[in-house]
Amino acid sequence: MLGKIGRLFIIKTRWEAFLIIYALALGAVERGSVYLTRFPGWGGDLLFLACTGAVFMAGGKILDCLKHEQALAGAKASVEGDASKI
Repeated sequence: MLGKIGRLFIIKTRWEAFLIIYALALGAVERGSVYLTRFPGWGGDLLFLACTGAVFMAGGKILDCLKHEQALAGAKASVEGDASKI
């Protein structure tokens, strides 16, 4: 049962990754807008940019890891297919 629940938290497709990145971006912009009102001037602007910049970095990492996992799964399937020919 825990295995089935655990599979819900695994990103399998690029579509799921983009949905998660979108949710992260919404939260970052909301938090950044709070920083803009609480810290007027350069401080708030820099904190807003830090929030949104973190989403770009996290999104890139999510997409890179997903591409790596898919390539690894493809290579593993290729090796298993070659082993069955022997």
